[in-house]
Amino acid sequence: MKKILSLVVAVLLIAGLATVAFAADYPTKGLTAINPWSAGGGTDSCLRAFTAALEKQLGQTITVDNRTGASGVTGHEAIADADPDGYTIGMITFELATYKALEMSDYTYEDYDALCRVNTDAAAVTVNAKWASDNGIADLQGYIDYCLAHPGEVRMGGSSSGSVWHIAGGYLMNATGIEIRMITFADGAADAVKSAAQGEIEGVTVSLAEARSFIESGDLVCLGVMDTERNPAESFKDIPTCQEQGVDAVYATQRGLALPKGVDEEIRKTLEDACAAAIEDPDFVAAMGNMGQAISYMNAEEYTAFIAQAAIDVPAAMEAVGLL
Repeated sequence: MKKILSLVVAVLLIAGLATVAFAADYPTKGLTAINPWSAGGGTDSCLRAFTAALEKQLGQTITVDNRTGASGVTGHEAIADADPDGYTIGMITFELATYKALEMSDYTYEDYDALCRVNTDAAAVTVNAKWASDNGIADLQGYIDYCLAHPGEVRMGGSSSGSVWHIAGGYLMNATGIEIRMITFADGAADAVKSAAQGEIEGVTVSLAEARSFIESGDLVCLGVMDTERNPAESFKDIPTCQEQGVDAVYATQRGLALPKGVDEEIRKTLEDACAAAIEDPDFVAAMGNMGQAISYMNAEEYTAFIAQAAIDVPAAMEAVGLL
């Protein structure tokens, strides 16, 4: 029996030493970053810009894997279910706080180890330019007046049902007293923006960054941003906030990096330190500025507390706008 116990102890010691050596050498190969949303959207752009900066810190490539479906649930669950070896990370978003309330998934922030918050991104009221011109809509008040005169007729796209941009439509209705039809797009905002640009719906309540290319092409026009300050990007700085126009609507999403539970503490620390350095990378800062996306960094501890509070606050907001 003593020999067996000694053998077990030896095996455990060897395994422990191997784990320490593995952590010390990490990373020895490329990483995968799971994105629950479609290519071309705001989350995708933000994640690709940040992983490019993170690659410099880790000395390894990071491949973005878009795992879309089920209103973001597919990708969020894939992050939590990944092998906890430190080679799979993912971008969790605002919607994680909605899934349990909507009975879409049992996964919550507790199924992840947060690495950092990267970005917050305000919603905006953006409409098809031709539709606005044809109906004499030149600003947010003109849009509100039209919606009041045509209750329930104006179709605005968000992303998936219960997503941040879907809830943004509810905030807009509550703040203005209008009634609009929110059209959802299961794979994310990119499809909603394209639909609005093509005139299939009248507009979107997504972020400026996600609508940027069609705003710059003239297919879409932004009437107001749901933020306390104007977006500093050169192409957006002349767009007024909703507050400037007398509408008290302030609302934004958030995006951050997380790991599945169970990753070695030393590996987590390596990734946390790499994130803290990557957030200041000049190329990343420039890319986010060019996209009109705000850098809103929080370290692992701060971000964990933030998403824990969101798990309380977001369902309350959903109930207020009639989603629960």
